[in-house]
Amino acid sequence: MKKILILSVNPKNTDKLRLDEEVREIQIALKLATHRAGFEIITQSALRVEDLRRALLEHQPTIVHFCGHGAGTHGLVLVNNSGQMQLVSTESLARLFKSFQEDIECVLLNACYSETQAAAIHQHIDCVIGMNQPIGDKAAIKFAVGFYDGLGAGRSYESCFELGCASLDLEGIAESETPVIKIRRRQNQTQLQANVAQTDPVKSPTGDEMSQERQGWQNRSVSVGGSVAGSAITTGDRNVTSVHYQAVSLPAPETVDIRAELNALREILVKLETSDRRKIDNAFADVEEELNKPQPDKNEVGKALDRAFDYAKKAEGFVCLTEKLKPHLTNTVAWLGKNWDKLLNIVGLTN
Repeated sequence: MKKILILSVNPKNTDKLRLDEEVREIQIALKLATHRAGFEIITQSALRVEDLRRALLEHQPTIVHFCGHGAGTHGLVLVNNSGQMQLVSTESLARLFKSFQEDIECVLLNACYSETQAAAIHQHIDCVIGMNQPIGDKAAIKFAVGFYDGLGAGRSYESCFELGCASLDLEGIAESETPVIKIRRRQNQTQLQANVAQTDPVKSPTGDEMSQERQGWQNRSVSVGGSVAGSAITTGDRNVTSVHYQAVSLPAPETVDIRAELNALREILVKLETSDRRKIDNAFADVEEELNKPQPDKNEVGKALDRAFDYAKKAEGFVCLTEKLKPHLTNTVAWLGKNWDKLLNIVGLTN
């Protein structure tokens, strides 16, 4: 389930905007969408500074949609306790969103002159949309409807952005060049499907099935040799697990093509179905950033990899991938050095 937090702000001492209509049209677009069950919409109006922080903390949204007034380099317009305009600086917005970069995938600033804030927030959030000049009410609403029509159909954020711009052209609104997108394309990042795969409901066992199961009183333990990863698998009545680690010899560090090995690891892990996908991708993005430096810090690479695997090993299908991971992780550890032998334990290996 992806949460969409819609924040609308129209202070008393500013021009009246059709924000209620924008919120309603977004709700209708997603209500009619094929994958409507995959989204939850949360709305908050008359947003004060402290409300913004608290809303992000409380709801932990995937998408943040701001509709209201922008003030260019001066920031975005919120309200004070009297309902009057209060500016929030670009720098403070960027710092705030930095604290939520693990949760938020996309920020849409449907406000005039908000490209400055979009660029700043994009330092921490992969996809941010802003406006490079004033945008009219009608254009803002039509763009939003096109964007969320695409989102409800399972399109990528970039595709949703294009659909929003196309909606303006189709309506004959000459503002399709006003929205701008700042997007970071991560390697092996799959097309956004908004976690909307239709799944069958969990079937509860019938009385006969439960009876048959109890008659056997199976010792549902599992013994895993050489391929258990991270925390042990504990399943069955007695939760018995046997773990055997396999010794391995490491190649010479200078023989390792580290980029090729890291790419192979990432390609294997991308197959996992996990709610921590974004966290894994962020960790590999940190690896890539460090490798692009003139003198990469191997310890920083190791820390990022450790973080990626810490999330990956929680996924249900991780154990099935360990055999494929072994050769690439072995070579990676050889390049990282002896301080990172512990990574081998993740796939049941030891040096």
